[in-house]
Amino acid sequence: MSNPLELVLVLLASAVLVVVLARSLHLPPMLGYLLVGVAIGPHALHWVPESKESGYAYLAEFGVVFLMFSIGLEFSLPKLFSMRRVVFGLGMAQVLLTVFLPTVGAWLLRFPWQLGFALGGALAMSSTAIVSKLLAERMQLETAHGREIIGILLFQDLAVVPLLILIPALAQPAEHLAPVLALALAKAAVVLFLILFAGQKLMRGWFHIVAQRRSRELFVLNVLLITLGLAWATELAGLSLALGAFLAGMLISETEYRHQVEEDIKPFRDLLLGLFFITIGMQLDVSVVADRFGLVLLLFAVPVLFKFALIAALSRMFGATAGNALRTALSLAQAGEFGFVLLAQAGGARLLDGSLLQPVLAAMLLSMLSAPFLIHYSDKLVLRFVASEWMLRSLALHQIAVSGMAAAKHVVLCGYGRTGQNLARFFEREGISYVALDLDPERVREAAAAGESVVYGDGARREALIAAGLARASALVISFPDTPAALKILHHAHAINPALPVIVRTLNDADMERLQAAGAAEVVPDTFESSLMLASHALVLMGVPLARVVRRVREVRHGRYSLLRGFFHGEDDDAADAGEQQPRLHSVTLTQGAYAVGKTLAEIDLAALGAAVTRVRRHGRRLGEPGPDTRFEAGDVVVVLGEPDALEAAEIRLLQGTK
Repeated sequence: MSNPLELVLVLLASAVLVVVLARSLHLPPMLGYLLVGVAIGPHALHWVPESKESGYAYLAEFGVVFLMFSIGLEFSLPKLFSMRRVVFGLGMAQVLLTVFLPTVGAWLLRFPWQLGFALGGALAMSSTAIVSKLLAERMQLETAHGREIIGILLFQDLAVVPLLILIPALAQPAEHLAPVLALALAKAAVVLFLILFAGQKLMRGWFHIVAQRRSRELFVLNVLLITLGLAWATELAGLSLALGAFLAGMLISETEYRHQVEEDIKPFRDLLLGLFFITIGMQLDVSVVADRFGLVLLLFAVPVLFKFALIAALSRMFGATAGNALRTALSLAQAGEFGFVLLAQAGGARLLDGSLLQPVLAAMLLSMLSAPFLIHYSDKLVLRFVASEWMLRSLALHQIAVSGMAAAKHVVLCGYGRTGQNLARFFEREGISYVALDLDPERVREAAAAGESVVYGDGARREALIAAGLARASALVISFPDTPAALKILHHAHAINPALPVIVRTLNDADMERLQAAGAAEVVPDTFESSLMLASHALVLMGVPLARVVRRVREVRHGRYSLLRGFFHGEDDDAADAGEQQPRLHSVTLTQGAYAVGKTLAEIDLAALGAAVTRVRRHGRRLGEPGPDTRFEAGDVVVVLGEPDALEAAEIRLLQGTK
């Protein structure tokens, strides 16, 4: 196929077909791209010539560039700090051991240790794209094992940067290896220093100038220029294109333009990344794999079992329950997209013999194809093989039941994010009891310490709804805009309490009919006043007179939404709040010897720091409205309202007296 137009048409038609098929089968398109590459490549249908002859392999490498750029955009120092134990503890241990053990094994078996290092680096990677997508669909990102998985994936993504530098350097002769490695690392350190320290202010200022022109076309062109320009600069320094793209993403992630950049770059990234995976699939020779099928199965089974055992053991060492350790290991046992990138580098550096490359590629493909099935059946496998899992699940349900047992004619609130918390404040004003279920452990801890009636639980689980007292409730409110999850909750609610009115929040009014058909009494599409709308519907259904509801809403508007200001912050709010300084609520417990103990609110003067005390809990009870004469005691839980910097300063003053 010599005509470039024919080549482009074949690739486009294949990409469209595979994405449609993958979406229909609820599989990640990445797997389809790999299989299409196998089918149309030079080893099967011969529709596309060898990549070296066709010249599009370099274009496919841009897919990796934009993937690394996207990861750089997600690189957040506050997020890393909040998850430091998982990322730099569990994640680092997993990557280091997965690289170290094959390296030692290769040396003991008298193979080149460089080969073991390259294979260990590829083996250490798991598929961020597949795993995060499946966890999001199963609403498990904020579960205990979900946080572990995301933390490990985050360190794996960071580990790609040094591996991209080290693996090509390992191809040098043994006597030149140390100087080459030292030079590569020195170059990387210099480039990192120049770009991150000198480029930080320049990047923010330049983006501000471009954004002031108010041209979408100019903004996109600028993003492409910076991404490819820094990639070219690092390649010029003898490093990889992907490293420069990662640094470009890191620089932009510190600016307020991060989310707009992410949306603008996504079509380029997905398209070129799809092309990259097609080229990876084209490298696979099916006939060679068929001839060595036993070796392929061995290379599939051994690495998957090795990673499973290693991650499960490390997870247990870091304090996870047996069930969560198995869930984490099952989710991360497969190969990942960066494994192909590192494998391609190892092949290009001649660290990996061509006869071994084909079986390894096939085994990695099989492991990625197995990932959706391993994650889908992980709960069943854990319940079957971990005897303590039933007991732990019963204890979790018991905690929910303790909150729901004392309540009757209450509201069950699924989701305790910003909207859920706003609703809860309306219920408190009207003296209506509620039980809130949420899957963010940090948010639950903060809110529970402040005396909120919120417990850790998944509202999409039938047993959690029963434990929350749904059969005795007067209403159910689904405060998060997730239609598939809402449909599941509605199904369970209709089975448990068919007469129960359910109010549902949705982002898109196109889902209104589906949700109403599923039994929702009211469906509220998101607007700027979605919290007020949800509250008014809920209060009317609870029997509060309409005139009083209207008066409450008017009071909130008249008070410039002061009742709705601030929210308890959870980790899943980090992405939405990047670059923004919004008021939040934070619970501070005054220990014995804290600076504020024995002093009044006026003496502490938190207003000078830009913070305010919204409530004080003492001995499990909420005091009246805090005023200047409110005197603090040891054991008080002080709920402070302010922007993140002000909250930090206020907590330091309350506990230590400085600032």
